[in-house]
Amino acid sequence: MKRKIVGFHQDEEGHWVAELDCGHGQHVRHNPPWMTRLWVITPQGRESRLGVVLECKKCDDEGPPAT
Repeated sequence: MKRKIVGFHQDEEGHWVAELDCGHGQHVRHNPPWMTRLWVITPQGRESRLGVVLECKKCDDEGPPAT
């Protein structure tokens, strides 16, 4: 299910997690050579991705969270 990024936070290991408008989170790691996401490592880069749509696997598997 397509969901918009509304914010970011770091998990307990320091990895960045996109906060989605459904309430779920999705890791958005910069981990070359497997994942190249230079935008993740700067505040300006993360801010530039607010509103971008990601596929929420948790919504696909479990449905949207109860509100």
